[in-house]
Amino acid sequence: MQFTSIKWINNNPYSIDFNDIYFSKEDGIQETEYVFIAQNQLEERFSSLKNNTFTIIETGFGTGLNFYCAASHWLKLAPADAKLIYISIEKFPLKLEDMEKVAQLWPQPECISKPLLQQYANLKPNLNQMSMAESRIQLALWVGDILDTLPQITQKADAWFLDGFAPAKNAEMWSEKIFKHVARLSKTNTTFATFTSAGDVRRGLQAAGFEVKKHTGFGKKREMLKGVFRS
Repeated sequence: MQFTSIKWINNNPYSIDFNDIYFSKEDGIQETEYVFIAQNQLEERFSSLKNNTFTIIETGFGTGLNFYCAASHWLKLAPADAKLIYISIEKFPLKLEDMEKVAQLWPQPECISKPLLQQYANLKPNLNQMSMAESRIQLALWVGDILDTLPQITQKADAWFLDGFAPAKNAEMWSEKIFKHVARLSKTNTTFATFTSAGDVRRGLQAAGFEVKKHTGFGKKREMLKGVFRS
């Protein structure tokens, strides 16, 4: 298992391996809220949940910011007996000390961050099953190459967070093979959101069966993509 190399610039983690930032320098939380929470309509869906489980699959766990935000909304809005299943893939995880530093950047329920960091200390290759908030939240963190790990997942998503580094810097995260698995793990009306608006990503998702729309991007980003699985 290879941990990623990062450097901290003005309290922001920067990937040396991919020469890219993990989240917006303007406001990481607001970026996640805008791109992934709002465009997947998670607040409305959590508060009007019809089933007792909801599944999010994420490509690129990174700092865990998206997970923290989704989990916080879940605890506030979802029924107390409902369970959030959060599946995420990360080839190059952050070291524990970096994850601890990241967790201090944003306010969040201790019932999420504390058990996450305790279990993250025992991170191993392949599947890591973590439980928090009295089992209301289940995190399945896959450590490994996405082309090896994604085929092993069978749980279908209600929403996708497509959040690898930019396609120009991390092309394998945005390939036709990946989009086919995204479709395989989607149900009718499963949603997705992603910060990128790259043409190859849009066409790839459309070919896989998604209805794709461009939307105003966060901050300085002009556009992003969101959509729904129809096939």
